[in-house]
Amino acid sequence: MNLIEQPDYLLPIQISAQPASTAAARPTLLCLSHLRWGFVYQRPQHVMSRLSKDYDVLFFEEPIFTDTPRPTLESSVPVSGITVLLPCLPSGMDPQRAVAAQRQLLDEYLADQAVDELLLWYLTPMSLAFTEHLNPRVTIFDCMDELSAFKGAPPDLLDRERQLMARADVVFTGGRSLWEAKRSQHGNAHAVPSSVDIAHFAMARDALPDPADQASIGKPRLGFFGVIDERFDIGLVGELATQRPEWQIVLIGPVVKIDPATLPRHDNIHYLGPKEYAQLPAYLAGWDVALMPFAINESTRFISPTKTPEYLAGGCPVVSTPIQDVISGYGDSGVVTIASTAPEFIAAVKAALGTKAGGAVAHRADQVLDGMSWDKTCAVMKEQIECLR
Repeated sequence: MNLIEQPDYLLPIQISAQPASTAAARPTLLCLSHLRWGFVYQRPQHVMSRLSKDYDVLFFEEPIFTDTPRPTLESSVPVSGITVLLPCLPSGMDPQRAVAAQRQLLDEYLADQAVDELLLWYLTPMSLAFTEHLNPRVTIFDCMDELSAFKGAPPDLLDRERQLMARADVVFTGGRSLWEAKRSQHGNAHAVPSSVDIAHFAMARDALPDPADQASIGKPRLGFFGVIDERFDIGLVGELATQRPEWQIVLIGPVVKIDPATLPRHDNIHYLGPKEYAQLPAYLAGWDVALMPFAINESTRFISPTKTPEYLAGGCPVVSTPIQDVISGYGDSGVVTIASTAPEFIAAVKAALGTKAGGAVAHRADQVLDGMSWDKTCAVMKEQIECLR
């Protein structure tokens, strides 16, 4: 099944209107996240922003450790309808006390807000340590990735995930391959691949002004935006730069969990750092080919990169290493080329250069992305939640 297609049982259906008294009460949706709201704008931000139209969303982040004398809970409202909660704990606090402090901070906050109906949305099973005592109406596990395969994963993560699977009323997975791995662990698990804001990235098809830090970079340009971590194939990018010094490689995003000193350094590789979500179309507009140079390892076994449809919405041809969900979802699209080795990757980029001009890639991409939207994805999720309330 192509990942851009939703199976029939996941299509939103019309539900009867609730009584006025029930509809007037907005449940509180507590999202427990291992990612910060201000990090790369991706699935959690897209989903929570849309669900905030119907629920009061609290986005509870992992703690930071500072010189504060006692635990505190900072709150902020980055966008309307979303309250971000950040636990600030004293430096040196041991793990057991840190869990207890988070539990107390959260309990006090929920009590102050007089929360009536609580929904729990887990992005990480590790949050169970300080929330397992809560009594939510619905428990959701949005299993975006196989977190246990990521660098630095807590040793007890799999145990916590088994506990969460036993508690969850519904499980969403970030892609089909991950769903295939998890569906035997839960009777109400659904593959809900990440989607795309087509209108936002389609702006890249216009002649947008080149951002200042990209304007001086020559062409042809090959680009990547996303997190640069253990999933990034450093060797492949280095080989690409060495073999084709005339190609300019633009890499956008934060470097995390790996030593920046290990990244390839060549005159034709340009690390531009993190960018705001709103800025991405302007960078994409100046690229000739979009890259997805993911390493093939345990951390990428079940990933379903959101950037695939984002690149395509911008009208840019894509070259990717053989990530399973990319192969099954876009391998026959005609605008995404799969390459397994460095020579194959270089040949694929060479073939893709020049295809962006004339609009043929954009036309084909429109066919591939037809029907995709974050609104539809979130409607699928909301329907599952409402059936359980």
